[in-house]
Amino acid sequence: MKNITLEELLEAGCHFGHQVTRSNPKSRDFVFENRDNIQIIDLVKTKEGLDEAIDFVRKLGERGGSLLVVGTKRQARPIIDEEIARAKELLKDDKTDSISKLFYITHRWIGGMLTNFPEVSKNFQKLEDLKANLASTEEKAKFTKKEVGQWEKERQRLDSFYSGVWQLKGKPDALFIIDSHLENLAVREALSVGVPTVAIVDTNADPFVIDHPIPANDDAVGSVKLIVTAIMDAWVEGIKAQKPPKIETPKETKSPKGTEEEVETPKEEKKVKTEKAETPKKEKVVKAKKEKVVKIVKASKTK
Repeated sequence: MKNITLEELLEAGCHFGHQVTRSNPKSRDFVFENRDNIQIIDLVKTKEGLDEAIDFVRKLGERGGSLLVVGTKRQARPIIDEEIARAKELLKDDKTDSISKLFYITHRWIGGMLTNFPEVSKNFQKLEDLKANLASTEEKAKFTKKEVGQWEKERQRLDSFYSGVWQLKGKPDALFIIDSHLENLAVREALSVGVPTVAIVDTNADPFVIDHPIPANDDAVGSVKLIVTAIMDAWVEGIKAQKPPKIETPKETKSPKGTEEEVETPKEEKKVKTEKAETPKKEKVVKAKKEKVVKIVKASKTK
């Protein structure tokens, strides 16, 4: 994992904040100074927040957690699309199917995505059905061209909203947000359902509602590109480092006396010893019987 230096943060323009009149008083801990009515962000605090966020996202990937990237700003959309495509390309040979755990929203946050997911997921199913119907020539033949055209318009509308999340089966394990002030609804929904958040926090936003804030400029393309790339690299690295699930094998139960051969051998030895002990007794009995027979024969002859 590449270590981002203060010089790289400075070159990307991460230190430029908003005007003093638009600032949030709660973000004063991240402000280095005010220069020409513009707040300058302390890049040391930016690096600390970025390192903490990278560590959290890497651990999330190691345990196979899902990540939802939210960035509806015009300058953030192409960056997110590019980084998502790059991450999926790096994980295309991954056997744990981790590509299905990465989601993104770049057009508009739909209210209730986290707090009312069962209702929102109905649109996911609707989009999936429309795609299946439009791909089937037999299904399209049952309807008129006008109706099929309406399907296509509805598919495009739903696809613009849910193209990056329609495979989501439940609430994600974490949210990565570009501009927490603009995506205030997503932040409040994540807080209400207990989803951890990582976000780029500018001087006009409240950093205390974010679990892992990254104080930085959320308007400059260079700043957004640098931070999004670092977060996605951390998640990919964590996914690649995750250990495959252990397969439990049944343990062989060993008897305390040893193996079966060790247990059986003393029994056989005992049988041999008892047989040896019984043979002299049998011989004595046979001899005694013979002697009795001989005496009886002699006695009969004398008579």
